[in-house]
Amino acid sequence: MDKATLLKKVRLIEIKTKGISQNIFSGEYHSAFKGRGMSFSEVREYAYGDDIRNIEWNVTARMNHPYIKIFEEERELTVMLLIDISASSLFGTQKQTKKALITEIAAVLSFSAINNNDKVGVILFSDRIEKFIPPKKGKSHILRIISDLLEVKAEGSGTDIALALEYFNNVVKKKSIAFMFSDFFDMHYEKPLMVAARKHDVIGVHIHDKREEDLPYAGIIRMFDPESRNIQWVDSSNKTVRASYKKYFNTNLQYFKNTFLRSGADTISIHSELSYINALHAFFKKRISMR
Repeated sequence: MDKATLLKKVRLIEIKTKGISQNIFSGEYHSAFKGRGMSFSEVREYAYGDDIRNIEWNVTARMNHPYIKIFEEERELTVMLLIDISASSLFGTQKQTKKALITEIAAVLSFSAINNNDKVGVILFSDRIEKFIPPKKGKSHILRIISDLLEVKAEGSGTDIALALEYFNNVVKKKSIAFMFSDFFDMHYEKPLMVAARKHDVIGVHIHDKREEDLPYAGIIRMFDPESRNIQWVDSSNKTVRASYKKYFNTNLQYFKNTFLRSGADTISIHSELSYINALHAFFKKRISMR
């Protein structure tokens, strides 16, 4: 991709996702995620109904009138985006590829984060760690993230979620909000996920395409697995074949949901055919109601 085309694509994503983050998710993002704690802000005169445990006794003694301490939330957070850019992320039969959809959602979350003065970092992975972008603030940093997501081509073709989580556990020491984007066609990542979820606020974002769940009725078709690079002729009209195909999808989906649930992590499921805005709305509302 030449530089002019890349900049144009970055700009288009910025315009769309920045507007969504400011107009739709700015308040919801702030309310959904807790800061690091409460810090002292100022003192003011005591008013009826104030908590007497917050009386500032030194100021009260000097002024001969009760004053209380005011606390505010320490807002600054670190948001980490763990993004699967394996070969299967390039699949898409609806509006766009899974990778393009992930890029949009990641941009929305990133702009929401910097609107709240939070840092954003990224780990791009396949069956290896493709790139690590340390957490920083600012619009230029977010534009760099979007640019990398558009431009970076994975060296690996497969998916290793355990490896990504282990790397995350090793490099990010400060507590963070971690969104992991993947189709989760992988297993055996429960141990590093439990380690991550004990320290961080982890959210698994399951991205899937309609044709990964159900085969079309198209007779004998040639199928290519982008991760294993295997090619196979399949009778898509055969009931047994169709059932086996659907079972593979459901097995991975249930493993994802159950493993995240057991670890205490959260999940979001986003269908490439439907609006991700509705899915994020539902997630934020659920988090707000739990606070």
